[in-house]
Amino acid sequence: MDGDLLPIGQFARLSRLSVKQLRHYDELGLLPPAYVDAGSGYRYYRRAQARQALSIGLLRSLDVPLPVIAEVLAGAADALGGVRETLEAELARRRRTLATLERVMADGLPATPVRVVTEPDRTVAVERESAAGPADVGRATSAAIARLLRALPRTGPPRLVGLFPVELDDAFEVRAGLVVDRDDPARPWEGAGVGLEALPGGTFACATHVGPYDQIMLTTHAVLAWCAERGHPLRGPVREVYVSDPATTEPDRLVTHLMLPLDT
Repeated sequence: MDGDLLPIGQFARLSRLSVKQLRHYDELGLLPPAYVDAGSGYRYYRRAQARQALSIGLLRSLDVPLPVIAEVLAGAADALGGVRETLEAELARRRRTLATLERVMADGLPATPVRVVTEPDRTVAVERESAAGPADVGRATSAAIARLLRALPRTGPPRLVGLFPVELDDAFEVRAGLVVDRDDPARPWEGAGVGLEALPGGTFACATHVGPYDQIMLTTHAVLAWCAERGHPLRGPVREVYVSDPATTEPDRLVTHLMLPLDT
């Protein structure tokens, strides 16, 4: 063992990492020691490894996952690109959350008027998408709607409906429906790769949301509270009827009807 080797405790102080972290990085093969004593198992590092250790600490402080750090240290080009995209997505989500919080601060807790409406039976072409938790609902809904609009031709504004479970778990299915005329002789859904479903009519508790889609939760809250206060069982799916065309409507002016089926 030469004099350039440092015991793990001294190297930890030099690299601003803990002994526990160094042992973990060794187990992952990310920063193996230069020498391990065969008798005691004690680890030793060279001073030249300090730069790599400090680089690991720097990248971890930037929330870079360890597998990506391994790619960076191996010289992989653009290894940090995915981390940047993830951070940008999280920042956008936080901004949306902040905007919703500011609306609650300005307007108070949701008290959107709820009315009882009657809806006819409809037929919808349906696309499904898995959502990885409540924060993923927007992405999943947009993805399902985009596939629907690509698959089916239309001559006017699309009549779109989103269908969601009442309880949003860690993973669940989002359904997007496009209202179609089953008697249409052209039958555009045939060969389009989408299925048709009956969307039952009936009596619904309904509230109208005006504003961005990422703030719809406020109006959903009002409908759920209204049903709970009146003893209506919370059966799903929660139905979002998209009245406005987001391609031609400003986000603050988007109109969406929130509906929950009622037992009559």
